[in-house]
Amino acid sequence: MVKTALTRESRQNALHAMADEELDVLVIGGGVTGAGVALDATTRGLKTGIIDMRDWASGTSQWSSKLVHGGLRYLYQLDFPLVAEALRERGTLLTTTAPHLVSAQPFLWPLKQRVIERAYSAVGVGMYDALAMIGGKSVPIQKHYGHKGVMELVPSLDPTTLIGGIRFFDARVDDARLVIDLVRTAQGYGALAASRAQATEFITEGNAVVGAVVTDLETGDRITVRAKHIIGATGVWTEETESLGGSDGGLKVLASKGIHIVVPKDRIEGQTGVFLRTEKSVLFIIPWERYWVIGTTDTTWHEQRDAPVATSRDIDYVLEQANSVLADKLTRDDIIGTYAGLRPLLQPGTKGSGESTKVSREHTVTSPQPGLTVIAGGKLTTYRQMAEDAVDHVLGAKAASNPSVTATTPLVGAHGFEAAKRRLPAFSQQYRLTQAQVKHLFSRYGSELPDVLSLIDSDETLAQPLEHAPDYLAAEVVFAVTHEGALHLEDVLLHRIRLDFEQPDRGQAAAPQIAAIMGGLLAWDDATRENEVANWTAQAQAILDAQQLTDDADASKRRIEAGDIVPLAGRG
Repeated sequence: MVKTALTRESRQNALHAMADEELDVLVIGGGVTGAGVALDATTRGLKTGIIDMRDWASGTSQWSSKLVHGGLRYLYQLDFPLVAEALRERGTLLTTTAPHLVSAQPFLWPLKQRVIERAYSAVGVGMYDALAMIGGKSVPIQKHYGHKGVMELVPSLDPTTLIGGIRFFDARVDDARLVIDLVRTAQGYGALAASRAQATEFITEGNAVVGAVVTDLETGDRITVRAKHIIGATGVWTEETESLGGSDGGLKVLASKGIHIVVPKDRIEGQTGVFLRTEKSVLFIIPWERYWVIGTTDTTWHEQRDAPVATSRDIDYVLEQANSVLADKLTRDDIIGTYAGLRPLLQPGTKGSGESTKVSREHTVTSPQPGLTVIAGGKLTTYRQMAEDAVDHVLGAKAASNPSVTATTPLVGAHGFEAAKRRLPAFSQQYRLTQAQVKHLFSRYGSELPDVLSLIDSDETLAQPLEHAPDYLAAEVVFAVTHEGALHLEDVLLHRIRLDFEQPDRGQAAAPQIAAIMGGLLAWDDATRENEVANWTAQAQAILDAQQLTDDADASKRRIEAGDIVPLAGRG
């Protein structure tokens, strides 16, 4: 596999190639589903292109709970096939396709009743474990604890709120990095990939979609891309995508907002995460290396869909739910970050007369008109199966003789994962990095870690931690530009070095240094660099301001006023 590096040059070459030769498949949408579709299509030998109107993972995929899970709550709805599918995909990610980004994560389920609750919970978790083991054991099975054991496991829990608990395993993931690695892997197998490229019009012949007019948002140029099939994987923007072809058919998708808060690691003491069933849904308290991620909410969103924000009301709800089981109550002063995203809620049936394939309770594939396929619904965990279903739909009867191979196709960073892991002590010594630093880097880059560290060979200053973000090396900023397709400061701060929710100022202090490093690679002049920093400062401050507002409309307006570094076509 070659040419996995996403760069400004590879992006421009991809757009030129898309304009020059008809594609078999053009994928619109660079989130986890679209990236998965691009990888599935190109590894079946189809000439594939993928575009996104923003950076990769810039929609729902960047703001998940960062979990790869089977959906324990679906067992109580007796949806065994859905859970089994998700657990199978969890095992594939953990063991084969992305072990560098996906790691097993224990959770404690606190119990309040001695007999009935423990009994039904044990049965539910037991079925969860059993379904997971069908495809081979990838995580440990459940373990029961009494009151004393639970308090030793998670000392920060309020001892008066529980009588014991069950520890079970799921997995956690860096969602945005997963998407970037999917796109890079797809490009390595021949896909043409271009971010900041917006489909603004579909080309039709009769009723059939035969291509798209794509606006290069970096230059303003418009190119015509011919394609035998277009697959829309645009989540909450699904209906906008469908409308480009002039059809009134397709899927109907509503938006639901989910927010998370982030608190320092030392604020909660515990060896596991915590899983809570709430009146409305579930709440996860999830440990990462330096902080805890707590969420989520589920509220209808009626505002603009490009930049959802957390409000004061959202934050209060999450704090209330977490504090219901914590002894030392969290306050707003503990919060170091928040983030908000929109889930695409797939509505029953389809619009118009388009033929649909009901693939899962959670996702649907349909063709609103010939040449156009759209997929919506689902969740991050099952992205690979969704992608396989979408490409199968496009191939029709030919799918049986050209099946998906993505279940056995490792992503970049996963090749030789175990062998690379054994070299970590040597890397630590060679580059004079602490074991913690090397372990952190390995959890982000996997077997590509030598490629990141090799940057230091030609410039020793790249081994230095960033001044205002010491958990990251300067080399990581360089790698973001030279290998991961970062074109703007926000691309790094949102999706690669994710200071947006890891620091109280959302990365404002670190922004000038990161912009200086990027500017040297992307030939930014002083005005461009200053504009990048100023735009990020405006965005960050707008989100901080929104957190003090209670109304979605007011909070959304405040964020929109800050503007975007690259405006979308037709949106100012």
